Amino acid sequence: MAVTVTQTTSTAAEITWTKGDDPRGFIARAVSTDQLAYALESAGEVEPTEENPDRALSATMHTVALARLLERRAAVQVVRLRDVHGLSWRRIAIALYEDAERQSTVRRQYETGRRYLGT
Repeated sequence: MAVTVTQTTSTAAEITWTKGDDPRGFIARAVSTDQLAYALESAGEVEPTEENPDRALSATMHTVALARLLERRAAVQVVRLRDVHGLSWRRIAIALYEDAERQSTVRRQYETGRRYLGT
Protein backbone atom coordinates (compact mmCIF):
# COMPACT_ATOMS: atom_id res chain seq x y z
CA MET A 1 0.00 0.00 0.00
CA ALA A 2 1.51 3.30 -1.07
CA VAL A 3 -0.51 5.46 1.34
CA THR A 4 0.68 4.75 4.85
CA VAL A 5 -1.07 5.28 8.15
CA THR A 6 1.25 4.96 11.12
CA GLN A 7 -0.16 4.88 14.60
CA THR A 8 2.13 7.14 16.63
CA THR A 9 0.39 6.82 20.03
CA SER A 10 -2.74 5.10 21.25
CA THR A 11 -4.77 8.12 20.13
CA ALA A 12 -2.74 9.59 17.27
CA ALA A 13 -1.68 8.63 13.75
CA GLU A 14 0.28 10.04 10.85
CA ILE A 15 -0.86 9.71 7.25
CA THR A 16 1.63 10.00 4.40
CA TRP A 17 1.23 9.81 0.64
CA THR A 18 2.91 11.06 -2.47
CA LYS A 19 1.45 12.89 -5.45
CA GLY A 20 1.65 9.59 -7.33
CA ASP A 21 -0.60 7.99 -4.69
CA ASP A 22 -3.20 10.74 -5.18
CA PRO A 23 -3.07 11.83 -8.83
CA ARG A 24 -6.56 13.36 -8.75
CA GLY A 25 -6.09 15.02 -5.37
CA PHE A 26 -8.87 13.14 -3.58
CA ILE A 27 -6.78 12.45 -0.46
CA ALA A 28 -5.42 15.99 -0.29
CA ARG A 29 -8.92 17.43 -0.69
CA ALA A 30 -10.35 15.11 1.97
CA VAL A 31 -7.68 16.31 4.39
CA SER A 32 -7.71 20.02 3.53
CA THR A 33 -11.51 20.36 3.58
CA ASP A 34 -11.90 18.42 6.86
CA GLN A 35 -13.87 15.64 5.14
CA LEU A 36 -11.50 13.05 6.59
CA ALA A 37 -11.57 14.58 10.07
CA TYR A 38 -15.36 14.72 10.18
CA ALA A 39 -15.71 11.20 8.78
CA LEU A 40 -13.28 9.81 11.35
CA GLU A 41 -15.11 11.64 14.11
CA SER A 42 -18.33 10.06 12.88
CA ALA A 43 -16.69 6.61 12.72
CA GLY A 44 -15.74 7.05 16.37
CA GLU A 45 -19.46 7.32 17.15
CA VAL A 46 -18.95 10.40 19.25
CA GLU A 47 -21.88 12.76 19.29
CA PRO A 48 -20.67 16.10 17.97
CA THR A 49 -20.45 18.78 20.59
CA GLU A 50 -21.05 21.40 17.94
CA GLU A 51 -23.77 23.78 19.10
CA ASN A 52 -23.83 25.82 15.89
CA PRO A 53 -26.33 24.17 13.51
CA ASP A 54 -24.50 25.48 10.43
CA ARG A 55 -21.24 23.88 11.56
CA ALA A 56 -23.05 20.64 12.45
CA LEU A 57 -24.62 20.65 8.97
CA SER A 58 -21.18 21.27 7.44
CA ALA A 59 -19.72 18.33 9.38
CA THR A 60 -22.47 16.04 8.08
CA MET A 61 -22.06 17.37 4.55
CA HIS A 62 -18.33 16.61 4.60
CA THR A 63 -18.90 13.12 6.01
CA VAL A 64 -21.48 12.32 3.31
CA ALA A 65 -19.25 13.70 0.54
CA LEU A 66 -16.38 11.43 1.60
CA ALA A 67 -18.76 8.47 1.93
CA ARG A 68 -19.95 9.05 -1.66
CA LEU A 69 -16.38 9.19 -2.92
CA LEU A 70 -15.58 5.93 -1.13
CA GLU A 71 -18.71 4.29 -2.59
CA ARG A 72 -17.57 5.27 -6.10
CA ARG A 73 -14.04 4.02 -5.47
CA ALA A 74 -15.37 0.74 -4.02
CA ALA A 75 -17.48 0.23 -7.16
CA VAL A 76 -14.37 0.68 -9.31
CA GLN A 77 -12.52 -1.82 -7.12
CA VAL A 78 -15.33 -4.35 -7.68
CA VAL A 79 -14.83 -3.92 -11.44
CA ARG A 80 -11.15 -4.69 -11.00
CA LEU A 81 -11.84 -7.70 -8.80
CA ARG A 82 -14.06 -9.13 -11.51
CA ASP A 83 -12.31 -8.01 -14.71
CA VAL A 84 -8.64 -8.06 -13.71
CA HIS A 85 -8.56 -10.78 -11.08
CA GLY A 86 -11.42 -12.90 -12.45
CA LEU A 87 -13.13 -13.37 -9.09
CA SER A 88 -16.63 -14.83 -9.08
CA TRP A 89 -19.67 -12.83 -8.01
CA ARG A 90 -20.07 -15.28 -5.14
CA ARG A 91 -16.52 -14.84 -3.85
CA ILE A 92 -16.79 -11.04 -4.00
CA ALA A 93 -20.17 -11.11 -2.21
CA ILE A 94 -18.78 -13.28 0.56
CA ALA A 95 -15.73 -11.05 0.99
CA LEU A 96 -17.67 -7.77 0.97
CA TYR A 97 -20.91 -8.73 2.68
CA GLU A 98 -20.21 -12.09 4.32
CA ASP A 99 -23.21 -13.35 2.35
CA ALA A 100 -23.05 -15.37 -0.88
CA GLU A 101 -26.65 -14.39 -1.62
CA ARG A 102 -25.66 -10.72 -2.10
CA GLN A 103 -24.33 -11.39 -5.60
CA SER A 104 -26.94 -9.09 -7.16
CA THR A 105 -25.70 -6.24 -4.94
CA VAL A 106 -22.17 -6.89 -6.15
CA ARG A 107 -23.35 -6.91 -9.77
CA ARG A 108 -25.01 -3.52 -9.26
CA GLN A 109 -21.77 -2.19 -7.79
CA TYR A 110 -19.94 -3.60 -10.79
CA GLU A 111 -22.28 -1.83 -13.23
CA THR A 112 -21.89 1.41 -11.28
CA GLY A 113 -18.12 1.05 -11.36
CA ARG A 114 -18.16 0.48 -15.11
CA ARG A 115 -20.15 3.71 -15.55
CA TYR A 116 -17.59 5.62 -13.46
CA LEU A 117 -14.82 4.18 -15.60
CA GLY A 118 -16.72 5.09 -18.76
CA THR A 119 -16.78 1.53 -20.07
